[in-house]
Amino acid sequence: MRDLRPFEQLPFDELPAEPRVPHGWDAVDHREVILDAAPFGRHRVHFVELGEGEPLLLVHGLMWRAFSWRYVVEPLSKRFRVIAPDLPGAGRSDAPDVPYTPENLVAWLQAFSEALGIRGCRCIGNSMGGYLTMQAALADPGLYGRLVNLHGPGIAEAKHYALHGAMRLPGAMRLLDRLVARDPMRWSHRNVHYHDESLKSLAEVAMVAEPLKTRDGRRAFGRYLRDTMSVGGMRRFQATLEARQQRGEPFPVPLQLVYVPEDPMVAPWVGDALAHRIDNAQLVHLPTGSHFAHVDAVEHFLSATEEFLA
Repeated sequence: MRDLRPFEQLPFDELPAEPRVPHGWDAVDHREVILDAAPFGRHRVHFVELGEGEPLLLVHGLMWRAFSWRYVVEPLSKRFRVIAPDLPGAGRSDAPDVPYTPENLVAWLQAFSEALGIRGCRCIGNSMGGYLTMQAALADPGLYGRLVNLHGPGIAEAKHYALHGAMRLPGAMRLLDRLVARDPMRWSHRNVHYHDESLKSLAEVAMVAEPLKTRDGRRAFGRYLRDTMSVGGMRRFQATLEARQQRGEPFPVPLQLVYVPEDPMVAPWVGDALAHRIDNAQLVHLPTGSHFAHVDAVEHFLSATEEFLA
């Protein structure tokens, strides 16, 4: 494979069939639970589990699925009972036709934890998952015992304002559906960015693209973009953090914010901005990696988080 600059993507036609670096995904136990969570109703949730001990919940980001954690599930399972769900509309979970607002997804995270009996567990959320689990901890302080937010958003950037405007134009959801449906594999490749792009493979891209091949999966993806990543939601989240800080209230659970020096998906300064609003947060800057440091900077990620979680 050719030498690539950081974040330089290979042309889709040059992606290898299998990953250059093997992972332990074949060792996980795939399970399902029927969840009744308002407003999502009764629906099927796919999740994976590996290991024993205290539960550790892993929550993936936008357009991803539990497979996102493939390089860290096995090492984390040596100390924890690792549980990683596919969020509604992601992976092999059902995609109910409801608004995917942060408030609704917080209720979903509560219902999932209660169904599995893991309230008070440790938790790592990546990207959108970090944003949602922080919201969940604020709404329900007993939901998590310790929380790691790996490169999550939460402070609106210019791209979020642009997305906010675009997703509210007439016909935006139909247009997005057509664009993604043309070639879900290429769409997934273009919109996932690693510091080391040589880690990508057709096998990985196929996993990311699988739900985008269905109308329900594409509808859920559009709802995540429109509802979950809304500027209004981020403004309310920011206002909540600032109001708590003014009242002298710490974040309700021990919180670690993990960010990398460079990321085209969520600006690294977001971590600093969150830490500035949360006096008791631990901010960690990894020396390298991407938005998905649990894929392309595994040793740095584990070194930073395992001690905090333990």
